[in-house]
Amino acid sequence: MLTKEQVVQLLNPIQDPHLHTSLQETGGIEEITIKEEKNHVSVKINIAQPNTAEQMQLQQEIVNILKSAGAATVGLRFNQLSEDVIQQFSTTEESDSILDGNSKTTFIGIASGKGGVGKSTVTVNLATSLARLGKKVGIIDADIYGFSVPDMMGVEERPVVRGESIIPVERFGVKVISMGFFVEDNSPIIWRGPMLGKMLTSFFQEVEWGDLDYLLIDLPPGTGDVALDLHSMLPSCKEIIVTTPHPTAAFVAARAGQMALKTEHELLGVVENMAYFESNMTGQKEYVFGQGGGPKLAEQLDTEVLGQIPLQQPYEEEDIFAPGVYQADHPTGQIFLNMANKVVQKLES
Repeated sequence: MLTKEQVVQLLNPIQDPHLHTSLQETGGIEEITIKEEKNHVSVKINIAQPNTAEQMQLQQEIVNILKSAGAATVGLRFNQLSEDVIQQFSTTEESDSILDGNSKTTFIGIASGKGGVGKSTVTVNLATSLARLGKKVGIIDADIYGFSVPDMMGVEERPVVRGESIIPVERFGVKVISMGFFVEDNSPIIWRGPMLGKMLTSFFQEVEWGDLDYLLIDLPPGTGDVALDLHSMLPSCKEIIVTTPHPTAAFVAARAGQMALKTEHELLGVVENMAYFESNMTGQKEYVFGQGGGPKLAEQLDTEVLGQIPLQQPYEEEDIFAPGVYQADHPTGQIFLNMANKVVQKLES
């Protein structure tokens, strides 16, 4: 059974991720509670910037240390250090942000009016297709409550923190950051809006993206607070609206398109997902979810249909696990490659 003194000794050397100073020096360990009957250790910790990706990384580190030392369960609460302590240990060095005016990266938001229409599928495959064209590409999985990009791309490792920067994971030539990297065991996200806003800000300002041509942002569905925060956070962003052929889905997706226009984001076009099912036996197309939703939405938003994606699975590959990524020689992969070429022509011509 751990004692309070042992917990202090274990946690004192750990560094505040933003101040690069030990918790012992900052006085960051505020309170320790131990429930002997359950072998549960609860710790209150003060750090310079709570509710960030670095806090999630620090949380995992502390939990692993305490469990390795014998704790059955661990509870952590984070608060902010006093301004005096932060100023005492802070440095003037700041990492470059991809949001800086000097950045030449083009932001492309992938939006939808509702969930379940394949927005993440479009994000992942458009990104990999752009990478196949030789572009430097990144993805921010900003769908905080419904993150799925790491699983779709078969990403198994996690980002690491180097200095004050988070190093994104790279897969198929695409750099990826997602809330899914900072949540244990697929736990539900119960944070409130302001906390999520800080997390998303860290994805832009504290991730070492390098020199990207395109940064695709898998936006939360609908027009809620998180989506609105992202729209206001990005000074200049292009957007693609994803819908299904069903008229009702297209009607709902129009709201996301109008939101983009109201925030002065340029619409690149509409993607109609699940447009049809083509039988391998007969070659006949069946319009399972109806017809016309994509073109109707594009007409309403005064833009074009970039592509119509059929209902089809990627090829199964023995040595590569990526359930949501279509191969370059797959018929659907070719459709996404054509979409990527259209996007490049629109943005670089």
